[in-house]
Amino acid sequence: MSADLTPPDILRCAYLDLVVTDLARAREFYVDVLGLVVTEEDDEAIYLRTLEEFIHHNLVLRKGPVAAAAAFAYRVRTPEDVDRAEEWFAARGCRTERRADGFAKGIGDSVRVTDPLGFPYEFFHEVAHVERLAWRYDLYTPGALVRLDHFNQVTPDVPKGREYLEDLGFRVTEDIQDADGTTYAAWLRRKDTVHDTALTGGDGPRLHHIAFATHEKHNILSICDKLGALRMSDVIERGPGRHGVSNAFYLYIRDPDGHRVEIYTQDYYTGDPDNPVVTWDVHDNQRRDWWGNPVVPSWYTEASPVLDLDGNPQPLKVRTDSSEMAVTVGADGFSYTRKGDEEKGFKLGTSL
Repeated sequence: MSADLTPPDILRCAYLDLVVTDLARAREFYVDVLGLVVTEEDDEAIYLRTLEEFIHHNLVLRKGPVAAAAAFAYRVRTPEDVDRAEEWFAARGCRTERRADGFAKGIGDSVRVTDPLGFPYEFFHEVAHVERLAWRYDLYTPGALVRLDHFNQVTPDVPKGREYLEDLGFRVTEDIQDADGTTYAAWLRRKDTVHDTALTGGDGPRLHHIAFATHEKHNILSICDKLGALRMSDVIERGPGRHGVSNAFYLYIRDPDGHRVEIYTQDYYTGDPDNPVVTWDVHDNQRRDWWGNPVVPSWYTEASPVLDLDGNPQPLKVRTDSSEMAVTVGADGFSYTRKGDEEKGFKLGTSL
């Protein structure tokens, strides 16, 4: 049984393998607009990295017929941890596939698995090093993306996912619950930040978003200004704002295929062994946005498909627990449900 096996020592989320339907349009969005650095590219794929990264890539844009996530990839501490990952998931009855030369350029011996939630996970250690551009300030733009921060996954069973990821060595930093004990979302980490991945309750498995970090919130505002100048402000789905969960400043945008990208900065350190878990009431209006701005319905309902190991979209399982949107968004699509709140006529939605 997997309980008797040592799980792999996961260092951090490392890259997302993302299928896009129009590689040229995706390149314009991620390179020309967001400023990610091209490590390599050909007619089938583009390998991108952030400015402070030294491994080959943080994002693969791969041309395909269906826009979807092909792999959520994590780096592990040693080559032996790739073996441990393969054994650990196989013992749980999960499908695994191993490639000594990797699934992507610049990545060595790797294993991909279909995890207990139906997500395609990858684990690797061997990787090609590239130039870290942290000191190349001549290349920095006002909205420079400096690190890959996290993934966010949509799953119908957040408690199941939380338990399995904790068995895998992740630690919970924050969650959202109600008075009846229903869990709507959980944030889990390996590196010493709020999360490497989050579980959002909903029909799944689906990719909710990938998040890249900036140094400061003014970098995010600069991205907004750039999008406005390019007449692309309609790609902004939500924000800018500050989360209650994670305390981070954020912006959500959508790429040409509808994949959601978060730009994220200024969360907090979580590395102590007794770091306390922060639990938010689902009816606390500040959990998702610290200033109390409403969450747009698309943020709750729309997400990207994920692929199985053969490259086919995974079928969705319906969430049977209460949805966060259903219990917190009023009939007008924007109001709140926290006890004691009073209706305010100037809130977004009352004039639409």
